[in-house]
Amino acid sequence: MKIAMPVGKKDIATNVGTSFGRSPYFLVYDTETKESEFIENNAAMSSGGAGVKAAQTVIDSDAAVLLTPQCGENAANTLKSANIEIYKTTSKSIMESIDAYIAGELQTLDEIHDGFHDHGGH
Repeated sequence: MKIAMPVGKKDIATNVGTSFGRSPYFLVYDTETKESEFIENNAAMSSGGAGVKAAQTVIDSDAAVLLTPQCGENAANTLKSANIEIYKTTSKSIMESIDAYIAGELQTLDEIHDGFHDHGGH
């Protein structure tokens, strides 16, 4: 099974990204092969709709699960429509988060925010 996570750098030692849609990369970790792949998030610099575009990137990666500290409503709906489960990370460490998910210690992410629409304050 493949697990996706937002990350700031192409480095397994980096922390889980705090923003799903604006994260520069996604780590896709295969629980069977233990292989990691970093995918560029082309939505990170989008002027709008970054969450939905980022969700499509995760869907295209064939991940079955997303581990993230937070997720916007539109992105969450897009992911859920593709049957991707969303779990809330409790650690900044990528490997600790993956291990916690595998051990069944993470809760589903139920606190979905409205998204950061018009975050420029205009």
